[in-house]
Amino acid sequence: MRNVFVCLALCALLLSAPALAQEDDAAPYPDAPLGGLPLPEAPQTDMPADEAAKASAKPAESPSDDASRNAETSLTEQTVAERLDSLFVRLRRERDDAKALAIAAQIKTIWSRSGSATVDLLMQWATKAMVEKRYASALDFLNEAIALAPDYAEAWNRRATVYFLQKDYQNAMYDINRTLELEPRRFDALTSMATILRRTGLKQRALEAYQKALDVYPMMREVQKNYSDLADELTDTRT
Repeated sequence: MRNVFVCLALCALLLSAPALAQEDDAAPYPDAPLGGLPLPEAPQTDMPADEAAKASAKPAESPSDDASRNAETSLTEQTVAERLDSLFVRLRRERDDAKALAIAAQIKTIWSRSGSATVDLLMQWATKAMVEKRYASALDFLNEAIALAPDYAEAWNRRATVYFLQKDYQNAMYDINRTLELEPRRFDALTSMATILRRTGLKQRALEAYQKALDVYPMMREVQKNYSDLADELTDTRT
Protein backbone atom coordinates (compact mmCIF):
# COMPACT_ATOMS: atom_id res chain seq x y z
CA MET A 1 0.00 0.00 0.00
CA ARG A 2 2.87 2.30 0.83
CA ASN A 3 4.28 1.67 -2.62
CA VAL A 4 1.03 2.82 -4.15
CA PHE A 5 1.20 6.14 -2.30
CA VAL A 6 4.82 6.61 -3.38
CA CYS A 7 3.89 6.03 -7.01
CA LEU A 8 1.00 8.45 -6.77
CA ALA A 9 3.32 11.12 -5.24
CA LEU A 10 5.88 10.66 -7.99
CA CYS A 11 3.22 10.99 -10.65
CA ALA A 12 1.91 14.21 -9.10
CA LEU A 13 5.44 15.64 -8.98
CA LEU A 14 6.06 14.83 -12.63
CA LEU A 15 2.75 16.40 -13.70
CA SER A 16 3.46 19.70 -11.85
CA ALA A 17 6.97 20.21 -13.33
CA PRO A 18 5.90 21.61 -16.76
CA ALA A 19 3.61 24.19 -15.11
CA LEU A 20 6.42 25.44 -12.89
CA ALA A 21 8.76 25.68 -15.86
CA GLN A 22 6.14 27.65 -17.80
CA GLU A 23 5.79 30.17 -14.91
CA ASP A 24 9.59 30.66 -14.77
CA ASP A 25 9.74 31.41 -18.51
CA ALA A 26 7.02 34.13 -18.38
CA ALA A 27 8.08 37.72 -19.30
CA PRO A 28 9.04 39.81 -16.24
CA TYR A 29 6.98 42.81 -17.53
CA PRO A 30 3.25 42.42 -18.16
CA ASP A 31 3.38 44.45 -21.39
CA ALA A 32 6.82 43.33 -22.53
CA PRO A 33 7.27 42.27 -26.12
CA LEU A 34 8.82 39.04 -27.21
CA GLY A 35 12.19 38.56 -25.53
CA GLY A 36 11.00 39.69 -22.09
CA LEU A 37 12.46 43.28 -22.19
CA PRO A 38 10.42 46.50 -22.33
CA LEU A 39 10.65 48.63 -25.50
CA PRO A 40 12.67 51.87 -25.18
CA GLU A 41 10.57 55.02 -24.80
CA ALA A 42 10.04 57.18 -27.87
CA PRO A 43 12.14 60.38 -27.90
CA GLN A 44 10.27 63.39 -26.50
CA THR A 45 9.32 66.20 -28.89
CA ASP A 46 7.30 69.38 -28.67
CA MET A 47 6.03 68.91 -32.23
CA PRO A 48 2.52 67.58 -32.82
CA ALA A 49 2.43 64.01 -34.01
CA ASP A 50 1.38 64.90 -37.56
CA GLU A 51 4.10 67.54 -37.91
CA ALA A 52 6.72 65.20 -36.48
CA ALA A 53 5.72 62.58 -39.02
CA LYS A 54 6.03 65.11 -41.84
CA ALA A 55 9.41 66.26 -40.56
CA SER A 56 10.75 62.74 -40.40
CA ALA A 57 9.46 62.04 -43.90
CA LYS A 58 10.95 65.25 -45.39
CA PRO A 59 14.03 64.49 -47.44
CA ALA A 60 17.28 66.30 -46.70
CA GLU A 61 17.97 69.31 -48.93
CA SER A 62 20.78 68.94 -51.39
CA PRO A 63 23.03 71.61 -52.97
CA SER A 64 20.87 71.39 -56.08
CA ASP A 65 17.89 72.53 -53.97
CA ASP A 66 19.81 75.65 -52.89
CA ALA A 67 20.75 76.34 -56.50
CA SER A 68 17.13 76.04 -57.61
CA ARG A 69 15.99 78.39 -54.86
CA ASN A 70 18.63 80.96 -55.80
CA ALA A 71 17.60 80.69 -59.43
CA GLU A 72 13.98 81.30 -58.50
CA THR A 73 14.99 84.38 -56.47
CA SER A 74 17.02 85.75 -59.38
CA LEU A 75 14.12 85.11 -61.72
CA THR A 76 11.76 86.96 -59.39
CA GLU A 77 14.10 89.95 -59.16
CA GLN A 78 14.50 89.97 -62.92
CA THR A 79 10.75 89.82 -63.39
CA VAL A 80 10.23 92.76 -61.01
CA ALA A 81 12.87 94.80 -62.85
CA GLU A 82 11.27 94.01 -66.18
CA ARG A 83 7.86 94.95 -64.79
CA LEU A 84 9.20 98.29 -63.60
CA ASP A 85 10.85 98.99 -66.95
CA SER A 86 7.56 98.30 -68.72
CA LEU A 87 5.61 100.56 -66.35
CA PHE A 88 8.08 103.42 -66.79
CA VAL A 89 7.81 103.19 -70.57
CA ARG A 90 4.02 103.45 -70.28
CA LEU A 91 4.31 106.30 -67.76
CA ARG A 92 6.44 108.37 -70.12
CA ARG A 93 4.05 107.84 -73.03
CA GLU A 94 0.74 108.24 -71.20
CA ARG A 95 -1.05 111.56 -71.70
CA ASP A 96 -4.20 110.82 -69.73
CA ASP A 97 -3.94 112.11 -66.17
CA ALA A 98 -5.98 109.34 -64.56
CA LYS A 99 -4.21 106.53 -66.41
CA ALA A 100 -0.79 108.01 -65.66
CA LEU A 101 -1.74 108.26 -61.98
CA ALA A 102 -2.75 104.60 -61.96
CA ILE A 103 0.57 103.58 -63.54
CA ALA A 104 2.49 105.66 -61.01
CA ALA A 105 0.55 103.96 -58.20
CA GLN A 106 1.63 100.55 -59.50
CA ILE A 107 5.25 101.70 -59.54
CA LYS A 108 5.02 102.98 -55.99
CA THR A 109 3.52 99.69 -54.86
CA ILE A 110 6.54 97.82 -56.22
CA TRP A 111 8.88 100.36 -54.61
CA SER A 112 7.22 99.81 -51.25
CA ARG A 113 8.10 96.10 -51.13
CA SER A 114 11.28 95.53 -49.18
CA GLY A 115 11.24 91.74 -49.32
CA SER A 116 11.55 91.60 -45.52
CA ALA A 117 8.62 91.30 -43.12
CA THR A 118 10.70 92.98 -40.41
CA VAL A 119 11.60 95.96 -42.60
CA ASP A 120 8.00 96.27 -43.81
CA LEU A 121 6.84 96.43 -40.20
CA LEU A 122 9.42 99.09 -39.35
CA MET A 123 8.22 101.13 -42.33
CA GLN A 124 4.63 100.88 -41.12
CA TRP A 125 5.64 102.08 -37.67
CA ALA A 126 7.64 104.92 -39.21
CA THR A 127 4.69 106.04 -41.32
CA LYS A 128 2.39 106.03 -38.30
CA ALA A 129 4.92 108.06 -36.32
CA MET A 130 5.21 110.56 -39.20
CA VAL A 131 1.44 111.01 -39.35
CA GLU A 132 1.43 111.64 -35.61
CA LYS A 133 4.40 114.02 -36.01
CA ARG A 134 6.59 111.89 -33.77
CA TYR A 135 9.57 112.51 -35.99
CA ALA A 136 12.22 111.24 -33.57
CA SER A 137 10.47 107.88 -33.36
CA ALA A 138 10.04 107.80 -37.13
CA LEU A 139 13.77 108.34 -37.58
CA ASP A 140 14.54 105.52 -35.14
CA PHE A 141 12.40 103.10 -37.12
CA LEU A 142 13.84 104.23 -40.46
CA ASN A 143 17.42 104.05 -39.19
CA GLU A 144 16.79 100.43 -38.22
CA ALA A 145 15.17 99.68 -41.58
CA ILE A 146 18.15 101.13 -43.45
CA ALA A 147 20.57 99.16 -41.28
CA LEU A 148 18.72 95.95 -42.13
CA ALA A 149 18.18 96.75 -45.82
CA PRO A 150 20.71 99.36 -47.01
CA ASP A 151 19.73 98.88 -50.67
CA TYR A 152 16.04 99.50 -50.02
CA ALA A 153 15.51 102.91 -51.66
CA GLU A 154 12.10 103.53 -50.09
CA ALA A 155 13.59 103.63 -46.59
CA TRP A 156 16.11 106.30 -47.65
CA ASN A 157 13.40 108.29 -49.40
CA ARG A 158 11.09 108.09 -46.39
CA ARG A 159 13.83 109.23 -44.05
CA ALA A 160 14.55 112.14 -46.40
CA THR A 161 10.89 113.11 -46.04
CA VAL A 162 11.17 113.15 -42.25
CA TYR A 163 14.27 115.35 -42.43
CA PHE A 164 12.45 117.62 -44.89
CA LEU A 165 9.50 117.98 -42.51
CA GLN A 166 11.99 118.98 -39.81
CA LYS A 167 13.56 121.47 -42.25
CA ASP A 168 16.84 119.57 -41.97
CA TYR A 169 17.63 120.06 -45.65
CA GLN A 170 21.24 118.91 -45.46
CA ASN A 171 20.37 115.42 -44.22
CA ALA A 172 17.33 115.33 -46.48
CA MET A 173 19.50 116.00 -49.53
CA TYR A 174 21.95 113.31 -48.48
CA ASP A 175 19.17 110.72 -48.30
CA ILE A 176 17.62 111.91 -51.56
CA ASN A 177 20.94 111.48 -53.34
CA ARG A 178 21.26 107.98 -51.90
CA THR A 179 17.71 107.19 -53.05
CA LEU A 180 18.52 108.31 -56.60
CA GLU A 181 21.72 106.26 -56.61
CA LEU A 182 19.61 103.18 -55.94
CA GLU A 183 16.80 104.15 -58.34
CA PRO A 184 17.45 107.14 -60.66
CA ARG A 185 13.81 107.13 -61.81
CA ARG A 186 12.41 108.08 -58.41
CA PHE A 187 10.27 110.98 -59.58
CA ASP A 188 9.16 111.65 -56.01
CA ALA A 189 12.76 112.04 -54.85
CA LEU A 190 13.53 114.32 -57.81
CA THR A 191 10.61 116.62 -56.99
CA SER A 192 11.67 116.73 -53.33
CA MET A 193 15.18 117.64 -54.43
CA ALA A 194 13.83 120.41 -56.65
CA THR A 195 11.77 121.80 -53.78
CA ILE A 196 14.76 121.91 -51.43
CA LEU A 197 17.01 123.48 -54.05
CA ARG A 198 14.40 126.13 -54.78
CA ARG A 199 13.93 126.95 -51.09
CA THR A 200 17.66 127.28 -50.59
CA GLY A 201 18.05 129.65 -53.54
CA LEU A 202 19.58 127.20 -56.02
CA LYS A 203 16.90 127.89 -58.59
CA GLN A 204 18.70 126.77 -61.74
CA ARG A 205 19.52 123.43 -60.22
CA ALA A 206 15.94 123.20 -58.99
CA LEU A 207 14.70 123.75 -62.53
CA GLU A 208 16.93 120.93 -63.76
CA ALA A 209 15.60 118.60 -61.07
CA TYR A 210 12.01 119.43 -62.04
CA GLN A 211 12.88 118.65 -65.65
CA LYS A 212 14.34 115.26 -64.72
CA ALA A 213 11.20 114.42 -62.79
CA LEU A 214 9.02 115.35 -65.76
CA ASP A 215 11.18 113.27 -68.07
CA VAL A 216 10.20 110.23 -66.00
CA TYR A 217 6.58 111.21 -65.24
CA PRO A 218 5.42 113.94 -67.66
CA MET A 219 1.83 114.18 -66.38
CA MET A 220 2.62 115.51 -62.90
CA ARG A 221 0.53 118.68 -63.13
CA GLU A 222 1.87 120.30 -59.97
CA VAL A 223 5.45 119.73 -61.09
CA GLN A 224 4.60 121.14 -64.52
CA LYS A 225 3.33 124.30 -62.85
CA ASN A 226 6.34 124.58 -60.56
CA TYR A 227 8.67 124.14 -63.52
CA SER A 228 6.85 126.79 -65.57
CA ASP A 229 6.74 129.29 -62.68
CA LEU A 230 10.41 128.80 -61.88
CA ALA A 231 11.41 129.05 -65.56
CA ASP A 232 9.54 132.37 -65.83
CA GLU A 233 11.14 133.60 -62.61
CA LEU A 234 14.61 132.81 -63.90
CA THR A 235 13.84 134.47 -67.23
CA ASP A 236 12.73 137.65 -65.46
CA THR A 237 15.89 137.83 -63.41
CA ARG A 238 18.04 137.54 -66.52
CA THR A 239 16.38 140.38 -68.42
